[in-house]
Amino acid sequence: MARDYASRCPVSPLRHTVLVAAVILLVAQGIRAQKVRVEEELEAYPTESVDLRCQFIDGGGRTKLTQVSWIWEPSDGIRDNIAVYHPHYGQSFPNSAFKDRVVFLHNSLENPSIRISNLKMSDAGRYTCEYATYPSGNEQGTTTLVMLAKPKNSAKVVTVQAGTKSVVVAQCEAADGKPAATIKWLASVGGNHSTSTTNGPDGTVTVRSEYRLVPTPTDDGREVTCRVEQRTQEQPWVYPVKLSVEYPPSVSIEGYDNNWYVGRSDAELLCMANANPAPTTVTWTAASGSLPDTVVVDGNKLTVRKVDDAVNTTFICEVKNKHGASRHQITTIVIEERRQVTPGPSTGAVIGGILGALAFIGIIIGVIFYVRKRLEDDEGPPKHRPPPPVKAGSSTEMLNKPSAPATENVPLSSREVYYETTGPVTNLDDDISGALNGGAPPVLDDMVRYDDEFKDHDNEFDPSNHELPPAANIARGESFVSPAMYV
Repeated sequence: MARDYASRCPVSPLRHTVLVAAVILLVAQGIRAQKVRVEEELEAYPTESVDLRCQFIDGGGRTKLTQVSWIWEPSDGIRDNIAVYHPHYGQSFPNSAFKDRVVFLHNSLENPSIRISNLKMSDAGRYTCEYATYPSGNEQGTTTLVMLAKPKNSAKVVTVQAGTKSVVVAQCEAADGKPAATIKWLASVGGNHSTSTTNGPDGTVTVRSEYRLVPTPTDDGREVTCRVEQRTQEQPWVYPVKLSVEYPPSVSIEGYDNNWYVGRSDAELLCMANANPAPTTVTWTAASGSLPDTVVVDGNKLTVRKVDDAVNTTFICEVKNKHGASRHQITTIVIEERRQVTPGPSTGAVIGGILGALAFIGIIIGVIFYVRKRLEDDEGPPKHRPPPPVKAGSSTEMLNKPSAPATENVPLSSREVYYETTGPVTNLDDDISGALNGGAPPVLDDMVRYDDEFKDHDNEFDPSNHELPPAANIARGESFVSPAMYV
């Protein structure tokens, strides 16, 4: 596209010559500007000093320097000489605003740097170091001096009254700064802010910001934070402000426990008020008229020296501040006898109970695991252990108690079998054999365990060849007793 356009619109020879001449002129100016070396920009603060450096660079050494001048150009654009140096006539400071504040650092045309002391904000502007030379004419370089000013930051609260309209509750200001500061608000309360700026005669700027909200009593004492950011500050300036919202009193009466019995001494009522500013007066009265003789008032505290029927009334507390008054009342009832109040458990007792319950649960779990371990250990070959004692008259209970179903179809050799009987034994082998085959239980004087006492009958009776009575027979009251009943 560009090639096509160039082919359609060729540059004329005259126009080409002008362009080349402009480029040469710009290059020449750049070369000339490089002969006077200065700093492009400097920053400084009021009351400080600044050095404006200038040096003439002549590569060929064929330029003759005749004079050098420093020219100040403020923001309004009016140029004026502030310092002149001539090798024969010496130094000159024609501008009275800089007199006694400007000096040459070197008495040399090649290095005519100057120092300006006790700077002012109005000193900001462009400073040009200009040489009068032969044969090339004037050569110059310009330095821009930027004057900076740290703002004077402040924040304050504005005391307001609770209401329904949005009002200013806090102010923040960054005064006389350059460049202008930025103000932000950090707040948890609902509100908004507005910002304004004012330019000073010396180039500084004052920034003011106001925080607004609809104040309520709950906003009193809450914080909003002013944050100021500005170029000259290493870090933001942060200042918290506590809001001050004034409101009339709200009143409550505390201390009545529904146990004002006849003869009780030093019963008290407290008049509690929430107000800003603090209450100026607190007044106690009684609905029945004047306060009883046994009542003593001390500020917001009412004390009944001795309770009697005279204090069976309604007490009224009224509180005032500059924004209004508020009252609260309570009716006290005198009873004949003291009520017994059962104190509730203390926190320590509750915690102790919880810990005790946890310990008890731990013990139960331990016992369960222990019993399960014992049951697992008891499985296997029969162990010889003495039968548990049986009280007289317990045969009927044992006969009527069914055995646990878990004992069915378990070989006799892996368990211990007990029989409870009530009569004399005539033939032990026959009775045991008959019982195992579903017959009547043997009759014994006491509980007998088939154990080493009957090892002489092993040749005649082999428990492993017999099956245990079915569960249905045991449920009918037969005398077989599961070993699980004695574990």
